[in-house]
Amino acid sequence: MLTEYAALEGKRALVTGGARGIGRAIALELAGGGAEVLISDLPGTDEAEAVAKEVGGAALYGDVSNAADAKRLIEQAGELDILVNNAGITRDGLLVRMSDEDWQSVIDVNLSSAFFMSRAVLRGMMKRRSGSIVNLSSVVGLHGNLGQTNYSASKAGIIGFTKSLAREVGSRGVRVNAIAPGYIETRLTDVIPEEIKQAMLKSTALGRFGHPEDIAKAVRFLSSDEASFITGAVLVIDGGMGM
Repeated sequence: MLTEYAALEGKRALVTGGARGIGRAIALELAGGGAEVLISDLPGTDEAEAVAKEVGGAALYGDVSNAADAKRLIEQAGELDILVNNAGITRDGLLVRMSDEDWQSVIDVNLSSAFFMSRAVLRGMMKRRSGSIVNLSSVVGLHGNLGQTNYSASKAGIIGFTKSLAREVGSRGVRVNAIAPGYIETRLTDVIPEEIKQAMLKSTALGRFGHPEDIAKAVRFLSSDEASFITGAVLVIDGGMGM
């Protein structure tokens, strides 16, 4: 009997920053694989309820860069098989003019949130000796980028965090992986100046920009039993930009 590839029936997932862009695409893809999907976003995010309705799940609200909120969100979500740490922001600017707030807010949302959410979910996963955590990094965390020292540092930190955590919890049946997207067309990248976009396009071997669905399919794979021997990996999805 044929079964669906990367099927997720019987699994329960939480996607942070799931109201739009890559997060929304991930939520839809996981739900398409049969998972029960919850999304989290900041209070007042109107799109969250709409996405929750699309996936047949629920929207949870809180600030994942806050330790207490992260713990509460995991408690509200209940037992999870899959955690996708997707929440992220940019506050671009040259370092010499970067404010303390722009530095700290990016580190808090992009990196500290993964720590808070993973710490909160791990006890249950380790007890059940099963679980998958997928962290969203970026090719910027591998190669750097002009005007993004804060963002690059946060995304490089995600890679180190992922590899170290994978070593800590692998013996308990929990897998931890990261995805490093290249240029993906979302609201977050819409603000990039056109000349920089064109330079990125020229350096991309496939000759096109990525779509949120390109990332979502990889998250589904890494969350599935087909990836049961993959942990501590950083999957670069950039159309050949970083070669």
